[in-house]
Amino acid sequence: MSKKIDIDLLDSGGDSLYVSERKVYPRDVSGRFDRLRKVAVAWLLGMYYVFPWLQWDGRQAVLFDLPARKFHVFGLTFWPQDFTFLAMLLVILALLLFFVTALAGRLWCGYACPQTVWTEVFLWMERWTEGDRPARMKLDAGPWTREKVLRKGAKHFLWLVFALWTGFTFVGFFTPITGLGARVWPFDWNGWEVFWVLFYALATWGNAGFLREQVCKYMCPYARFQSAMFDRNTLLIAYDPMRGEPRGPRKRGLQSVLERARGLLDPVAAYDYVFRASEHPSAASNRLQAASTVTFDVGLEAAPLPKFAPDELGDCIDCTMCVQVCPVGIDIRNGLQYECIACGACIDACDEVMDKMGYPHGLIRYSTQNAIDGKSTRVLRPRIAIYGALLLVLVAAWSWGVGTRSPLIADVLRDRNALYRMAADGVENGYTLKLVNKTDATQNYRVTLESANAAIMLDGGPQTVQAAGAQVLSLPLVATAPATLKGRHEVVFVIESTDGTTRETVDSSFFGPM
Repeated sequence: MSKKIDIDLLDSGGDSLYVSERKVYPRDVSGRFDRLRKVAVAWLLGMYYVFPWLQWDGRQAVLFDLPARKFHVFGLTFWPQDFTFLAMLLVILALLLFFVTALAGRLWCGYACPQTVWTEVFLWMERWTEGDRPARMKLDAGPWTREKVLRKGAKHFLWLVFALWTGFTFVGFFTPITGLGARVWPFDWNGWEVFWVLFYALATWGNAGFLREQVCKYMCPYARFQSAMFDRNTLLIAYDPMRGEPRGPRKRGLQSVLERARGLLDPVAAYDYVFRASEHPSAASNRLQAASTVTFDVGLEAAPLPKFAPDELGDCIDCTMCVQVCPVGIDIRNGLQYECIACGACIDACDEVMDKMGYPHGLIRYSTQNAIDGKSTRVLRPRIAIYGALLLVLVAAWSWGVGTRSPLIADVLRDRNALYRMAADGVENGYTLKLVNKTDATQNYRVTLESANAAIMLDGGPQTVQAAGAQVLSLPLVATAPATLKGRHEVVFVIESTDGTTRETVDSSFFGPM
């Protein structure tokens, strides 16, 4: 035993503000939450990669046409004048995030966040090429061999192809994607198209392939302010220390605490065991070196846990599977931590272990802090009702506004050169009528002028103008009045479609000699 054993020590860093991050190797897991994540990934990525290829009324179904200043979303077309709907939509999405977070914690992070979704896909490719957790750890720790080069090369090749496809699709939301694809060979992209495809591909490759959980921990602000939306009745992923503590290995055959005389611990003793286990981790826990930001009162001293008799043990067998499957590398048994993205992987892993031990599920589960502590809990509470009511009102208002918005934009600009012009037959005022046909079909409009003074009228009488689909027109107009008309008079331009379905009015003024 004279051979030295290399031990990797994690330096506390002293007074340094920077600590080198250990790579997290999430173990593959199967279960109901894993299936739910896979469904969410397939659905969300399906929308992202498929929507640009869909056609709607002869055009791309989802296209953000910045040069034309139009956003096409299936049957809807949004113009710059519809910015209020975009602002309102952002308010609705923010309120929806508050509502979901207050109700069920970080469901967005665990199932719908782009960082989570793309990281999950990159992890799948990593497992296909390098194997599961033990194989990947062994591969990274070993020397560079032909097998390692091939496996690493295959992984990065798949990542690169998927990242480039992601960047190509991203640009396809802003440039017609069929034309973009047709110009791949012979290559005829402009500089901005090349830049954004490569930039988004690089961002996908870096964030999902390398940064991963560090984006959630250090770059995403949501993790930092989530606690402001949590309370003790918020559904979250929690470990039940009253049932699980004290943790430790045991032989098969020992019944669950729910089925033997020991029963559940009181909360004070249970949380004391959790605190002492975090300060003096077992060999299995120490080997994983799970990241954790749980802090306890400074100055508290934790005595090591004694060796417990089998009948005194809780249901946690200290297998550390909940840590091994965690994509952010934390130990959920230490309590709620801001790194937790509520993906449910630890629940699936723990349930699988409980099945092997013959114990009931739920040692780690979705619950509220009050329920875990044995107190009464209310998931539906006033703040949830208020968030929900506001959300319903805003969604209804947004839907009504989008559904009833006018398909015509009309504006009238007065001639800036002169208030009025004297002509042989009276007074003239010049105007420019701006018309925007927001529909995709050709429309005919009738332009008339209304005024309390019947002497003011359009030169040449009511006019008819035709506007093609999505066309912007500038129409010069002249209003006339007798030379005897003096001062300022209110007028109204009325623009109405010939079929009577659309009508817009624009207020303006007519000036005569003062």
